[in-house]
Amino acid sequence: MTVDILQVFSALTLGQEIELVWRQPWSLMTIMYLGARYIGLIFWAAPAVLNSVQTIPLTDTVSSLIYVVRSSGSALALAMLCVIIVTRLYAMYQRSRRILIFLVVTFLAVYIFTGVVIVLAAVYSSGEELIIFGNHQCSYGFAKDITLLVSIDWIVSLVWEVLALCLAIWIAVKHFRELRLGNARGIIKDSFTMLIKTQVIYLASFVAASCLFVILDLFPTLLTNPLEDQIFYGLLDIFMVVQRSVLGPRLILSIREYHAKLVVDSNAATDMISVAFQERVYISTSSSV
Repeated sequence: MTVDILQVFSALTLGQEIELVWRQPWSLMTIMYLGARYIGLIFWAAPAVLNSVQTIPLTDTVSSLIYVVRSSGSALALAMLCVIIVTRLYAMYQRSRRILIFLVVTFLAVYIFTGVVIVLAAVYSSGEELIIFGNHQCSYGFAKDITLLVSIDWIVSLVWEVLALCLAIWIAVKHFRELRLGNARGIIKDSFTMLIKTQVIYLASFVAASCLFVILDLFPTLLTNPLEDQIFYGLLDIFMVVQRSVLGPRLILSIREYHAKLVVDSNAATDMISVAFQERVYISTSSSV
């Protein structure tokens, strides 16, 4: 199911991706985009492939291995998304060295904590095979202390995302108050509005995934049977993969799309001025003759 959703979103944005990413000069943001985009495809599709291959026995070891693969891929994609967010905020704050240091230190603290939690969870996790309506599924559990630690990691990551959004809104409001020029104000206001809009949508998906994960981890008694467990964790997978492999890369794609639109509008305005100028020259020449 998760893989199918990824394929649908990939098909919908493939044209934009080819035009705005693959055909453009490569940069750090290009690498971050492709990494966040396709690492999700690989690391989230791999467990589904293993589950569908009947010749692979879903032993406890295989289930634990699947958890490690998914967690590692998720952490790597999250790191790339953090780099994207730091770069966006750094640009919005006009390349302020102070804000860059603050963002990098905060990002490293959050990511190091996430890495430690992933290692501990991998060491103290236990995998098992579930058979639901004849389908073999991988499942894994943690010790009580590790479950709490994983929930804290989600909360810390959520605080980082909220902090990034607050910093973006604050600098946007500050720029709106400082701008006085008509045309420039409109262009800059539209650009900041676009940045805030994509950041809010990205944060909303992360909040949905975080709340669902924390609730399921802290209140496991809410799920009374393995089928409910698989359904809710399936929803969590969908939220996570959309947030990290679709909406995250969209943070870059939206900027390039907006910039391309500005270039097209600028070229159209230049062509109109050129046509008007040529008409005036033609009229002036005819009257003089």
